[in-house]
Amino acid sequence: MRLFSLLHRKINRPTVSKPYSQFTISTSAQFHNTEFNSIQSISENPTFCLLNLCRSISSLQNTLLIVDGGTDDPLLKTKLVGMYGLFGYVNKARLLFDEIPHPDFGSCKACTKLRDLSEGRKLHCCILQICSPDSFVLTVLVDMHAKCGELNTARKMFERIPDRNVVCWTSMIVGYVQKKCAKEGLLLFNHMRDCLVEANAYTSGSIISACAKLGALHQGKWVHGNVIKNGIVMNPYLFTLILDMYVKCGAIKDARSILDEFHIIDLVSWTAMIVGYAQNGFAEEALLLFIDKKWQDVCPNSVTLASVLSACARSENLCMGSLVHDLGLKLGQDDANVMNALVDMFRQSIIDKDVVSLNSIISGYSQNGYSHKVLRLFNRMRSNRVPPDPVTIVALLSACASLGDFRIGSSFHAYSIKEGFSVSTSVYIGTSLLNLYATCGDAEYARAVFDDMAWSAMIGGYGRQGDSNECIELFDKMVKENMGPTDIIFTTILSACSHSGMINEGWRYFGRMCEYYDYTSSMRHYVCMVDLLARSGRLEESLEFIENMPIEPDCAVFGSFLHGCGVHSRFDLGDLAVRKMLELSPDDPGHYMLMSNLNACRGGWGQVGHFRDLMNSGV
Repeated sequence: MRLFSLLHRKINRPTVSKPYSQFTISTSAQFHNTEFNSIQSISENPTFCLLNLCRSISSLQNTLLIVDGGTDDPLLKTKLVGMYGLFGYVNKARLLFDEIPHPDFGSCKACTKLRDLSEGRKLHCCILQICSPDSFVLTVLVDMHAKCGELNTARKMFERIPDRNVVCWTSMIVGYVQKKCAKEGLLLFNHMRDCLVEANAYTSGSIISACAKLGALHQGKWVHGNVIKNGIVMNPYLFTLILDMYVKCGAIKDARSILDEFHIIDLVSWTAMIVGYAQNGFAEEALLLFIDKKWQDVCPNSVTLASVLSACARSENLCMGSLVHDLGLKLGQDDANVMNALVDMFRQSIIDKDVVSLNSIISGYSQNGYSHKVLRLFNRMRSNRVPPDPVTIVALLSACASLGDFRIGSSFHAYSIKEGFSVSTSVYIGTSLLNLYATCGDAEYARAVFDDMAWSAMIGGYGRQGDSNECIELFDKMVKENMGPTDIIFTTILSACSHSGMINEGWRYFGRMCEYYDYTSSMRHYVCMVDLLARSGRLEESLEFIENMPIEPDCAVFGSFLHGCGVHSRFDLGDLAVRKMLELSPDDPGHYMLMSNLNACRGGWGQVGHFRDLMNSGV
């Protein structure tokens, strides 16, 4: 109240201004005089002075409590509409806007700020009913229609203006550039030059933005030169636009020259230069600019930090990347942009490591909806010859489901089968396949996956329990229902036969797999057959089977053979198996332990000590 009283003493109380009523535009001069007198009157109003002091919504609310109903004048209401819009209270601005009894140019500007095209059209119709608008009125309408996105109507209004000044040209150009019609804005600017109309700061800023969007470096340089030639004040906003234009056009050296020439120290220009360095491959320069003492008083935002983290990733500077991350946490700048840049930095640092590390990144991308990044990282894995595992396959299938891409998903399904990862391998793979085909709308494939999962689960369960008869019975039922068995199901059947000593059935299913279903036997199938023969005491037959294998046997094959040798006390053949294992993997200490135990079983204690010494010495 005291502030209100002081304002009353300071200002001679004017007569109460008349409401700024409807348009009475007989001539442009008459309107300008009316507008000037009204604005002069309202500017002396204490309420208007108080409103000008408001810097937040709370101060505005306090002011309204003080004046208590002293805002009935349409000009004051128009002022309030703009202030509510400025503070982000658009709904309140709209409600107050509807209370203004008669439209005026303040109403047009309110429609422009609120981007309210519907009300703007009503005002346009009202103006046409009252009078034939002159250049000044048409310019206001051009600005309103252009900023509300109705560019065709704005252009029609623009073409009706006979004596177009720089404000009129700029309103139309700004409308084009802001609505992503940069090329049209640039063409109109060239037409403006042909009409010998000089650009102002706003025109130049809009054209520079258009050049940045189009990558028109030559035109952008011309506009920059024209700004200097015409003595246009280089304010921070225009400076940042010019800097951003050079950055987006790839002229990094020119951008840095501008930054060093004008001593404008602000966050936007600093960040724009860092982003330019990072995006154009100048990682070291981006980091040097970030730590430059000249900018030490500027507090970075999330865009700055994300770009610096990208530069750290490119330069493999994990130490600085960690420090930047810590800084972001302290400043509360840890949004999605910063987190994504951080993940990318660590991803690049471990890209050539192991499948476990890569799976962590892939799973993180998949769970957060970055499906395209999952596919790109998987291609990088293949390029670096990092073999996938079931976790990789699950993440890939989930990413394909998120994309809803049946073609890519079915390709990965085929790839997973080729790599030995099928429904029978993992219930998670089966579930991911089911989700993929269901999401892509292929019910037939989804049902096939579901049935395959059910049969595989039941046969696998009986196999783990050692119930070979139930395994075989269920397998035969599956075949009768025209369900093709997978190679994993054959592995389960062969393993069940091995544990039950069913040699004939094992041979039958092994032959059936190769001949009838045309499967190429894998190492795990050979391991099952060797185990079947060795467990049953047919060690010579098992050894002959190993020697006739079409692929080179691995340690798992000789391990199964060795187990049978131990069961049937055939230490001579066991010694042969261990030596083969040592040839294949001489650095595995477990093989020395096997040799030591084998010699202990047959009483060769001298050899036991020898192999223990070899194992302890790390040979």
